[in-house]
Amino acid sequence: MTDAPRPAAVPSAPESARSEAPSPELVELAAAHGVATDFWDWQGRHTVVTRESVEAVLAALGVASHTAESVRASLADARLAPWRRTLPATVVVRAGRPSEVAVHLPHGSSVRLRADLEDGGSVDLSQVDRWVEPRWIDGEEVGEATFAIPVGLPLGWHRLVADVGATGESSTATGTLVVTPDRLDLPSAVADGPATWGLMAQLYSVRSRRSWGHGDLDDLAELARWAGQDLGAGFVLVNPLHAPSPTVPVEASPYLPVTRRFVSPLYIRVEAVPEHAYLTGAVRSEIERTALLQRAMSASASLLDRSAVWEAKRSALTMLHVVPRSAGREADYRAFLAREGDGLVDFATWCALAEAHGDDWTTWPDGLRAPHGPAVDEARQELADRVDFFCWLQWVVDEQLAAAQDRACAAGMAVGVVHDLAVGVHRHGADTWALQDVMARGVTVGAPPDAFNQVGQDWSQPPWRPDRLAAAGYAPYRDMLRTVLRHAGGIRVDHAIGLFRLWWVPEGHSAAEGTYVHYDHEALVGILALEAWRAGAVVVGEDLGTVEPWARDYLADRGLLGTSILWFERDDRGEPRPTESWRRLCLAAVTTHDLPPSAGYLAGEHIRIRESLGLLTRSVSEERAVDEADRSSWLRLLVDRGWLPAGAEHDVDAVVLALHRALAATPSRLVAVALTDVVGDVRAMNQPGTDDEYPNWRYPLAGGDGSPVLLEDLFTLARARQLADAVAGREVVRPTG
Repeated sequence: MTDAPRPAAVPSAPESARSEAPSPELVELAAAHGVATDFWDWQGRHTVVTRESVEAVLAALGVASHTAESVRASLADARLAPWRRTLPATVVVRAGRPSEVAVHLPHGSSVRLRADLEDGGSVDLSQVDRWVEPRWIDGEEVGEATFAIPVGLPLGWHRLVADVGATGESSTATGTLVVTPDRLDLPSAVADGPATWGLMAQLYSVRSRRSWGHGDLDDLAELARWAGQDLGAGFVLVNPLHAPSPTVPVEASPYLPVTRRFVSPLYIRVEAVPEHAYLTGAVRSEIERTALLQRAMSASASLLDRSAVWEAKRSALTMLHVVPRSAGREADYRAFLAREGDGLVDFATWCALAEAHGDDWTTWPDGLRAPHGPAVDEARQELADRVDFFCWLQWVVDEQLAAAQDRACAAGMAVGVVHDLAVGVHRHGADTWALQDVMARGVTVGAPPDAFNQVGQDWSQPPWRPDRLAAAGYAPYRDMLRTVLRHAGGIRVDHAIGLFRLWWVPEGHSAAEGTYVHYDHEALVGILALEAWRAGAVVVGEDLGTVEPWARDYLADRGLLGTSILWFERDDRGEPRPTESWRRLCLAAVTTHDLPPSAGYLAGEHIRIRESLGLLTRSVSEERAVDEADRSSWLRLLVDRGWLPAGAEHDVDAVVLALHRALAATPSRLVAVALTDVVGDVRAMNQPGTDDEYPNWRYPLAGGDGSPVLLEDLFTLARARQLADAVAGREVVRPTG
């Protein structure tokens, strides 16, 4: 989950309008578009969504519903929509399972259907399974023919082609056909034998003596080498590395990027760019001087200053960009440009325009507010050097990502680097500019009130429109996944329930006044499984919070791992869930980036923060009493099972060690240790539901006393070996219960 600035409030509707329930016809219309009109909240209470909220969300989907007449008209359109098109825009099927597709055509026409395969060739699908009685649609009699899709089609992205013939005329319609794995199998190294354990790290906070005040990809490679080679770790899970705006101030949250497809150049190690070796004279001296100043910041306990880091790196990288490349490297760069295509050019163009006009494209001159048109073409030519610079940055960062994964695998890691996929993007960023056709307007994504955010959350991120995403053949989603997975051994999907439904908050409303919008989870999960299968990657879904149990079962059925956080694992009576009954297909950890590190959680840091920021809906004494009871129940289990010596309940280091021993006793296939637990930090990296009220994502890695811990310091920490042995089950100590 993420934090983000909240949209400015606008005058609310009268209380009577806000409290009015939707009419039966509005309920039917909402259901036709996947919009929930009621739900069960985190306390098990049935909640009816107000009419105003339903109407606002439907409006964001392009559906009129503010009058009884418009509701009836929109409902009629929804019923007729499938009959008005020959083929569905996209059909997503599971390999090996029977499936079918309906073709609509003028009554009396003939039709031939085929599948043109991704790798060449075609398959005839023209055997009609059944016909449906024709209907009169817009003054024309239209029939429906249903065709079976063979179970043996290869996995991949194919094209459906329907040739429709009528008296004296013919036409051709096409659609996307995606054949996805029925189940994503785990790599044998993860599926069999002892669990694979690894580290969770906020990479920006992991600084070395060579990095420029901000963790980079060479630091990631070295972290992976040490963890794999010296500690026996199988993976390193890092925060999202998506790109922020190229302007300053730089957005701190890795969960609020301007794009999810491309990578932040803040993670580039300048000295690792091959052309750096050919610098001479004043240019080399200037970059070395800049490097010395930035390296000095790595030893500081001050909050991270991303803006200063970016200004320094942008200057150095701009100088490196003009250094001539060898013929071979130039060919590699041209191949990269060809592979990424228009998506990269659009992103680089947005970056160049943001430098010139600011990072909110809605305020740009009229002709520049859409990605294609004469004004943008002219600007792209005028800014050609900067457009190429931002394309080049993505090539450089792509090379360094590949090097990090190579180092991780060479160190013996079974998985390597696991990348994180954020829920969405900044509402005024590159993706919302380039992908306007598939992004909803007038709403943002968030979360309803729950135990840890009792006023709800608004992440200020516009969601995909489910209808437009399907109409686009899911290409924007696919392209994003391919970039994140290209140099990854795994991917963690933040707020994985968003593959099923997302909490849409109409602009001007509180987070509690939203509702759920449902997505085609068969398509979104299936495409994720397909792209992960192609990359040979593991998929972890962060399925915490308010999640319908069937959704977790569905993810497991497709071979995607869930997430289990120790503090949240409780049975129906509220008692700690016995470790042996935890899920097998999941990543298990003691804590997460939305909670304080274990030492801070034991001290009640999460309650102190929320109380100080006014985020509690219960009294602080009640919160502390509940929290104390929860922690005490876990401490009792640790003692009962022999993981914690009796009498050591107040020894924080002993308790943290015991908590990780508990993880080793679970059947979970992946087990993770937070790097903040390795160093003994107590500060929360993030407090969901806040922006400037708390220094989210700005803390450098530090020990319990707040002193910075650099990457090189980790290599000699006895605590690292202790936690590694505990979570891997390599200790002499064993549970007695």
